[in-house]
Amino acid sequence: MKIFLLLFALGFCWAQYSPHTQQGRTSIVHLFEWRWVDIAKECERYLAPNGYGGVQVSPPNENVVVTNPFRPWWERYQPISYKICTRSGNEDEFRDMVTRCNNVGVRIYVDAVMNHMCGDGQGAGTHSTCGSYFNAQTRDFPAVPYSGWDFNDGKCKSGSGGIESYQDIYQVRDCRLTGLLDLALEKDYVRSTLAAYLNRLIDIGVAGFRLDACKHMWPGDIKAVLDKLNNLNTKWFPSGSKPFIYQEVIDLGGEPITSSQYFGNGRVTEFKYGAKLGTVIRRWNGEKMSYLKNWGEGWGFMPSDRALVFVDNHDNQRGHGAGGASILTFWDARLYKMAVGFMLAHPYGVTRVMSSYRWSRNFVNGKDTNDWIGPPNNNGVTKEVTINADTTCGNDWVCEHRWRQIRNMVIFRNVVDGQPFSNWWDNGSNQVAFGRGNKGFIVFNNDDWSLSSTLQTGLPGGTYCDVISGDKSGNSCTGIKVSVSSDGKAYFSISNSAEDPFIAIHVGAKL
Repeated sequence: MKIFLLLFALGFCWAQYSPHTQQGRTSIVHLFEWRWVDIAKECERYLAPNGYGGVQVSPPNENVVVTNPFRPWWERYQPISYKICTRSGNEDEFRDMVTRCNNVGVRIYVDAVMNHMCGDGQGAGTHSTCGSYFNAQTRDFPAVPYSGWDFNDGKCKSGSGGIESYQDIYQVRDCRLTGLLDLALEKDYVRSTLAAYLNRLIDIGVAGFRLDACKHMWPGDIKAVLDKLNNLNTKWFPSGSKPFIYQEVIDLGGEPITSSQYFGNGRVTEFKYGAKLGTVIRRWNGEKMSYLKNWGEGWGFMPSDRALVFVDNHDNQRGHGAGGASILTFWDARLYKMAVGFMLAHPYGVTRVMSSYRWSRNFVNGKDTNDWIGPPNNNGVTKEVTINADTTCGNDWVCEHRWRQIRNMVIFRNVVDGQPFSNWWDNGSNQVAFGRGNKGFIVFNNDDWSLSSTLQTGLPGGTYCDVISGDKSGNSCTGIKVSVSSDGKAYFSISNSAEDPFIAIHVGAKL
């Protein structure tokens, strides 16, 4: 009986660290700023058939309508109420999306903004996505309702009321982040109000939450909200399942607030991952891919079972957040595919793939002055995600998750799930290879000369299709074929000028 209770307690504790993806599906995709109707279609037509486990969606609650600049992406992070009513769609469309995605085994994770409401300079009126009245000056949000009692104005000890020093944990957690009205999360009314919103989403069928701006909330206050959450909807999840939690904590070192302070609440976003991987793939500062042999905790990252990882996210692909110029994005497509391929092949963390939209960049003194531009739109109305004949997306939606190389590496990760990191090889420079047990093997050439080597793959003998240059199609390959001999060895040749200078094989792509 004691053993049963211990196992039950362990399962209960671990629940918020598991994304609740279906067996054999391991990666999340962030469909940034997509409409609910388009996400529902994408779950059915593409994500489920290609093994994606879940979708992170943009905040679904009512936000301020910003007209100067015109409808920026960041207006989604300025709540007015907890009504489900945004440019992504209304509550009926949200419910339909969650149901349809769950029915094909694709989970929905909501980007939840709990730290603050809109900016203190947003004025008053009904310029909000559902038409709710608010007054930022008097801290009046009747659609919630919140009043001046529900904010940290009196608690903040900085002269400006905003964060002036990131070395002061009290300022970072009790003062306004870039002018955003800081909610008093120590108050039970605020906690209960936030929990009621999240519980509505849980009851609809969402599987978990990305918690925005967690560095700016006390871990104990976050826990107090999480402790009020319902178990997941038993229509799609086992009885007693707790929502998956991953917290945005930007921790690159050098500050008193650290990621580890949040481990008790759930997983944490490992921002060092994309910043360091970008530096290595770009070969900056003398970094080499051969140094990636001990990638993960060996690079000073948080424990793998606490990490959610990504090459880029919606903030740092625009130069915000963390990582600086080293961050790789779809604008650097050749290097980006290698970085995402490496992430999806490597066992560290829960992986999230980015799916973006294009905007017209305008660099002044190295900074993109158009980093605010919102999703593709017609006079503020978000455009449909259209699908071209070649399965890419139209209407300025990038859809990296549909790129063959990335889609096939998501499948690769599913095939090798649970297999050990194995058969590492490198040339002391930027040619590396590694396997995942006896299920998969990947080879990279990021040097300025060709790779030509016979390597131990650990795979059973036979002919395999490289899933980077093509697909397995019936009894043939549309791309490169790789012959593995009975002793597990195979010859690899990769030109340094190849469009995609890496090769990946797995047992699911064996002829």
